[in-house]
This record gives sequence, structure tokens and C-alpha cells, in this order.
Amino acid sequence: MATVYLTGAGPGDLELLTLKALRVIQEADVIIYDRLANPDILEKAKSGCEFVYVGKEGGHHSMPQEAINEIIYQNALKYESVVRLKGGDPFVFGRGGEEAAYLHTRDIKFEIIPGISSALSVPAYAGIPVTHRGVAASFRVVSGHASAEQEESDSSWESYKRDETIVFLMGLHNLATISKKLREIGKESDCPCAVIAKGTTQNQIVVVGTLADIVEKAKGLPTPALIIVGKVVALREELQWFEGNA
Repeated sequence: MATVYLTGAGPGDLELLTLKALRVIQEADVIIYDRLANPDILEKAKSGCEFVYVGKEGGHHSMPQEAINEIIYQNALKYESVVRLKGGDPFVFGRGGEEAAYLHTRDIKFEIIPGISSALSVPAYAGIPVTHRGVAASFRVVSGHASAEQEESDSSWESYKRDETIVFLMGLHNLATISKKLREIGKESDCPCAVIAKGTTQNQIVVVGTLADIVEKAKGLPTPALIIVGKVVALREELQWFEGNA
């Protein structure tokens, strides 16, 4: 019987791939991968493994999720070992739950292989802990796309008032909206924030500013990029370690 492995590829650094993920990749008959998975991972596959790309290409819209679900299913009918390789963790804004549910309704066996999420690892590589004693006791991870959709709804932003670290994934194009709404609900204009592009890779870029000036400072940064807001950003001055050592 075929098994589909919904596999987290981690944030970019090849060495952050888990041992279990590496094993199933090496055994896979087909790997269905997206844009955010480090392409060097594919070199770990066995000879004869088929590769199916289902990510964004050249600025065009991503393949519809329904189509990706069907591609995974059809490959499970054809092969015994199917790896669905997803950047970061499949259950952190990766739609892994949707893919698993689709397979369940079609009686296809699947396993979830968690990956190291960019929400934690990218700030760490920038020297920014998402929690720190006496600075931040909690954090939340938010979809930057969803933040844009909530732009007109003030009530949806009220819970952001808490003094905690906020990590926005996939939010670079909505940075102006995020900055504006956070200030409108009472966040101080000088609240520290950072934008981290291509995190955990040799091309990592970190821009640090405040809610008042981060939009201007982050202009021109490439994607993928992550936004982190909160007092912990100031700790980067002491904890920065990766840039220059990559």
C-alpha cells in the first residue's frame, strides 16, 4: 500500500532537515515539492526518483490547493512511497492538514513528518529569541496574508495589543498594512521590529527598525521574508551570531 509522507523541509538551511525527513526523501519514489523547499534537498533522493514541482513560478499564482491535493492522490495510486515536501512545517500555514484530510477521504495512508518552522528558526538565526525572561513571555505566529484580509476589521486586531512577540509569515507585501494597524490599536511607533529575508541561508538579510520606519527600511527586500515585532528584537545587538559566519 502507498504511503504519503507530508514532510517539513525546514526553513532553508539544509542541515536543519530532520533525520526522519532525510530518510523518507532517500527512499521516495516521487517527491512533490514547493518553492520554499531548499532545492538542494532533492539531491538526496535516490536514482530514478521522480520530481513534481507544485510551487509558484515567475510571479504567477500558485497552483490551486485542490489541484495539488489531486496530484498527491494520483501519485499515491502510482507509487508506493510519496513525499510531499513543504517548506518549514507542513502544519504551520503549510496546508498540510488540508492535504491529509483529502488523502483520508480517499483511504490513502499518510504520515506527518514535522519540520523546523521558520517562525522560530529564522528569528533565531537573526539573533532574536521569540521569548526571553523579563522581555516576552509569549509569542504568536500570524499569516501575513490573513492580516491583509483583516485590514478593514478593527476588532480582529484588538488581541494584538498584548505585550508579546508577534511573528508574521508571508507578510512582506503587506508590511505597510501591518505597521499601520498595529499602531492604530495602540502599539508604540517606536516598538522594535525586524524583517528577515531568506532566513537561515547564506543570503540572509536582516533589517531592524521600528513600526514607524520599518516600511521604508525594508523596501526592496526579496522574499521569502518574515516580520517580527516586539521588544525581543532589541536583543539582536547582543545575540547576533549568524551573519558573517554563514
